[in-house]
Amino acid sequence: MSISTTLNKVSAHDAPALADFLQVVDLTLSGLDSPTVRLWVERDTDGSIIASTGYEIGDDREHALIRSVAVHPGHRSSGKGSALARFAFERAAEEGASTAWLFSRRSGPFWQRLGCAPADRYELANVLSRTHQVRLFKETGQLDREVAWSRPLT
Repeated sequence: MSISTTLNKVSAHDAPALADFLQVVDLTLSGLDSPTVRLWVERDTDGSIIASTGYEIGDDREHALIRSVAVHPGHRSSGKGSALARFAFERAAEEGASTAWLFSRRSGPFWQRLGCAPADRYELANVLSRTHQVRLFKETGQLDREVAWSRPLT
């Protein structure tokens, strides 16, 4: 079974549960209910969210900010995280993006295994300036502490 068959697009109804999940895995909550943010979740048999993935396309439609790629700690080390990241890369490319960008201070080796390279956080913030996560990081000063990554999608 592919990851795409286990993922469901997030609806407004899912936003509170997704926010709870992302807090547990310590990821950004900004823009979860925005129509510009594309998000998917996987639920277990009890209906609890066990994984998420998503992205936001920049205004120029050439750049995508990958975000909310997470797996519940009890479901890690199964390859699910890599499949979720690839899913987001593929959907963003289908929408026309040619470059994926993301922030990650803790998971550099994971992203490098998926073809990402260290990137300039200020370049990311420039090309994706209107995305929710970039705006939040600029407003709070967190941008100066972030680690950016990028990879081509084509």
